[in-house]
Amino acid sequence: MSVAPLKAAQESEAPGEPGFGIYVHWPFCLSKCPYCDFNSHVRESVDHDRWRRALLSELDHYATLTPGREVTSIFFGGGTPSLMAPETVAAVIERIGYNWSLAQNVEITLEANPTSAEAGKFAAFSSAGVGRLSLGVQSLNDEALRFLGRQHSASEAQQAIDLARRHFPRFSFDLIYARPGHTSAEWRSELTRALDEGADHLSLYQLTIEENTVFHGAWRRGELSIPEDDQAGALFDLTQEIMGDAGLPAYEVSNHARPGQESRHNMTYWRYGDYVGVGPGAHGRLTLTDAQGLSAATDNRKLATRQHRAPEAWLAAVESDGHATRGETGIDRAQRLEEMVMMGLRLSEGVPRAAFLRETGQEPEQLLDPARLTVLIDGGFVTLTEQGLTATHRGRTRLDAVLAHLLA
Repeated sequence: MSVAPLKAAQESEAPGEPGFGIYVHWPFCLSKCPYCDFNSHVRESVDHDRWRRALLSELDHYATLTPGREVTSIFFGGGTPSLMAPETVAAVIERIGYNWSLAQNVEITLEANPTSAEAGKFAAFSSAGVGRLSLGVQSLNDEALRFLGRQHSASEAQQAIDLARRHFPRFSFDLIYARPGHTSAEWRSELTRALDEGADHLSLYQLTIEENTVFHGAWRRGELSIPEDDQAGALFDLTQEIMGDAGLPAYEVSNHARPGQESRHNMTYWRYGDYVGVGPGAHGRLTLTDAQGLSAATDNRKLATRQHRAPEAWLAAVESDGHATRGETGIDRAQRLEEMVMMGLRLSEGVPRAAFLRETGQEPEQLLDPARLTVLIDGGFVTLTEQGLTATHRGRTRLDAVLAHLLA
């Protein structure tokens, strides 16, 4: 199909609203990291023209289900999206603007690894419309990078950060802490170096052992150990202290930003907003309306979507059917409540009352067990105010237990 100019953007979502995002999954990496359980694959070659056409086709399919929506964020994730041809990124952004409308302040993020950091390619991604780069640095220490199975060095990570600063108005990078033997002094030094780079957003993840990974096998054989809960907790508390003092407080359990520099796309997830997911294994969440305009709170037309996970099978299905949807499940109000609370309590802002009403038509006091809620409030784990339900710092450090008690 021919591509028309971008539609004029409508008025942006009101502050605090979840927005509407598009997630594009690129499943290919140069190598598989031992801690990674994402849907990523290593291939000797990729037919970029075929993949470009398939991604555009799947976008066209989902546009028919969500007409008239305004896109507030686009996120190219993976895998390693910086291995994509810049022409593909440009074509995807243009097609999204054709199928929907783009908010005036639309956030367009692309994930990149330092191994694929090239000045020419970064410039091309920027020209295509990417305004925010998220770098998978993971560590600024060569020994830690080798342990994590990364293909880049600390020097290459530094070069990639320099390129990101040069070519994008916004950039972020990830670090992994609570590694085996990781000390507070080492982490303080690494965080200080990271802050010196001047990024307005840092994602700081504790190392976790995920099933079906190389690390999981080593852990089960007793060949790998990670810090105990109290040690990891001390590193978490140190992270909050250092980042807060630097003016980048946690707005989510693992994400820190200067005010106004939060990842808008990820906020859509955590605020339980709608998003389209295209590409192998991508998930989506959509609120459909009928001619009467029924809302999520009054009908059962909120859907969770899932695309075929295997890259080659996904590609064949899209070329045959125009999409590779392998799951389309209605989300009832009880499920919405659970998912919304699980996501929203990760945020420092919590779950606003307006979100409870939007998704269920009821106030939190009508939905949550009062006895269980009282225990958590009295214990200093959550607060419930006129604004909404929020996990305290203490609650966020024990969030799994808090959620298990609250949603039991």
